[in-house]
Amino acid sequence: MIQFRRLGLAAVLALGPAASGAGAQLGRQQGLVEPNVAPDSVLLRLPYMNQAIVQAIKDARPILSVVTLDSLLAAKGIAKPQRDSLYTRMFVHVDLNRGTDAEFLLIPGAGQRMLREFKEYRPWTSFEQFHREIGKYFRANPGEVTRLEQYVFIPFDLNSAGDSVIATFASIGVGTPRWIREFKEYRPWTSAEQFQREIGKYVRGNPREVNRLWRYAVIR
Repeated sequence: MIQFRRLGLAAVLALGPAASGAGAQLGRQQGLVEPNVAPDSVLLRLPYMNQAIVQAIKDARPILSVVTLDSLLAAKGIAKPQRDSLYTRMFVHVDLNRGTDAEFLLIPGAGQRMLREFKEYRPWTSFEQFHREIGKYFRANPGEVTRLEQYVFIPFDLNSAGDSVIATFASIGVGTPRWIREFKEYRPWTSAEQFQREIGKYVRGNPREVNRLWRYAVIR
């Protein structure tokens, strides 16, 4: 069952003007493959993949956490150094505001230092904030901030996010014109139960997909 996520009044006030969803909410992508939506042909071109592993990924969809993906790949015999290498090409994005330590530590090159910084600057409201705060640690190598950005996202507010914000999720099958239309049609959103009921109508052939869509959103 989807858990209801609503920010308290104090948290909303703390977000300030950017709470409306200003700026991209999915980090700028650099070709990272999302295993929930990638076709077989794309997955099979990745290192260490074969038809059996691709089928296991498809059977597990929706994969809601990179930790789940990591466990699946380990069970299929892909060793940790190989999995670490694979995550430079394929990943399940981590929520900057609610991601777990285990999820952040699977981001290639993040480590304990970036785990600490990702959590320190919560709540994240935009990638302008991300570049400003995380950029402090990579002044000699600003490209590293952009590299890290592709692994994370900031959930969009179902009630106030504009089309351009939601559309940043299009590459992972969330911010498509179809879903933008449906997300806006049922405003105001008041609960996770409403989301499951209304959006669930459109994924009856794959009812678990509503859980994947929900993880990228919040209701304020």
